[in-house]
Amino acid sequence: MPCLKNKVLAIEMSSAADKQVTSQVRLIEVTREEAGQRIDNFLSRHLKGVPRSKIYRILRRGEVRVNSGRIPPSYKIKAGDRVRIPPVRVATEQPATVAGNWLADIEARVVFENPRLLVIDKPSGIAVHGGSGISHGIIEVLRARRPDAPYLELVHRLDRDTSGCLIIAKRRSTLRALHAQLRDGQMTKRYLALVRGRWTDGRRRVTEALKKNRLQGGERVVRIEADGKPAETVFRPVSVYDVASLVEVDLHTGRTHQIRVHAAHIDYPLAGDSRYGDAEFNRTMKTLGLRRLFLHAHLIEFTDPAGGEVLTVSTPLDDELKRVLDKLERKIDE
Repeated sequence: MPCLKNKVLAIEMSSAADKQVTSQVRLIEVTREEAGQRIDNFLSRHLKGVPRSKIYRILRRGEVRVNSGRIPPSYKIKAGDRVRIPPVRVATEQPATVAGNWLADIEARVVFENPRLLVIDKPSGIAVHGGSGISHGIIEVLRARRPDAPYLELVHRLDRDTSGCLIIAKRRSTLRALHAQLRDGQMTKRYLALVRGRWTDGRRRVTEALKKNRLQGGERVVRIEADGKPAETVFRPVSVYDVASLVEVDLHTGRTHQIRVHAAHIDYPLAGDSRYGDAEFNRTMKTLGLRRLFLHAHLIEFTDPAGGEVLTVSTPLDDELKRVLDKLERKIDE
């Protein structure tokens, strides 16, 4: 049987000062359950509350050692590796006070949980993890809220402005199994999106390749380019209104901004999309009360790696999005 708890081989003294504490130096032996993950993800779990930017900094400086040697952030740890984690200054306040009041109630957003995984209904406007100027995301806060959890890791990601079903693995073996389902196309991910105009195409499959680009100032955009990564999105109409349509979207690949770029490409840009959308349409939607991107991951279906049971988890649209649809419906009746 593999050992599921880390062996702490050494601990040095720590110090504290004015709302900050310096974490202890630790020498930790990697278990078989943890083997195969990147060192930065391993450190994120053992340095709860520390922004990823700081984790990358101590890696670049060589302060983190594996088997007494320096390693890059992409290094994948192995069972039996001995990881030296240096002292790191951490704010003592809870990350929930940084990221918003809703984080204090993050457990209420857990819509499904078993001993191996959980699914959270992620709100719009919150990142799934820290980085790029964001101190804390959902995964960091969840780890802080569950300090006794030996393992919590994102199975997949949602854009910051997208809401809905987000899977988090509680075991390394579960993460590997669910990643395999993603790679093999065995996981169903369905979204609800509001797009510009009256949808007249029925079911539509879009397969244009996508490539990440960076504009001046570091802003990331995704464009359709022949040498990009393969992508497949299927759109189906749900409700058609005077100026907009609600569509269900099957995501067969998980490229950055995939739904938004493919929708804009076929001339049905998403409501509230400031990057790829239509400014005039967005202003119209704003008069109906829309203050966010109208994109919600409403259903996810996968196989529980332990028992083979097919799990289907669904989350409804939030009240803001429902009100927008109600107003569009009333316009039809007028």
